[in-house]
Amino acid sequence: MLDADAQKPPRGKWSTPPFDPRFPNQNQTRNCYQNFLDYHRCVKTMNRRGKSTQPCEYYFRVYRSLCPVSWVQRWNEQIREGTFAGKI
Repeated sequence: MLDADAQKPPRGKWSTPPFDPRFPNQNQTRNCYQNFLDYHRCVKTMNRRGKSTQPCEYYFRVYRSLCPVSWVQRWNEQIREGTFAGKI
């Protein structure tokens, strides 16, 4: 679940995230954070149901495109340590 490098799509398949009306402003920080949360919630839910996590790939691609790597690494460390502030 936390190994983002193992879930990268093939080279050349990345696209820019589409417009999200929830985040109309130039600052995409909240968009980044929300898609990070949505990805982890999706994976958790799909694993609990015993289904494929393929539908969660959209959120993964969006947060990987928008979020700085250092933020994602810090959030993943916090999740592992149990200190992450977001509700997953």
